[in-house]
Amino acid sequence: MKKPKLLKRILAWMGIILLAGLYLATFILSLMKSPTAQTLFTISLWCTVIVPILGYAILLIYRVLNRKD
Repeated sequence: MKKPKLLKRILAWMGIILLAGLYLATFILSLMKSPTAQTLFTISLWCTVIVPILGYAILLIYRVLNRKD
């Protein structure tokens, strides 16, 4: 297997694990009642939206900057 392909797969799996962890944390924090958990829930909820958007933006910028004409 080529190295760039392996790197892409590793980064993809890291992204999947990160998002799954965020979803799990959001679910667990939604069941807690403390004010701190409520704040962490809000942060986790925002991160589940922002992280995929940032990942897509970084990928888009990478494709534009490394375009082979």
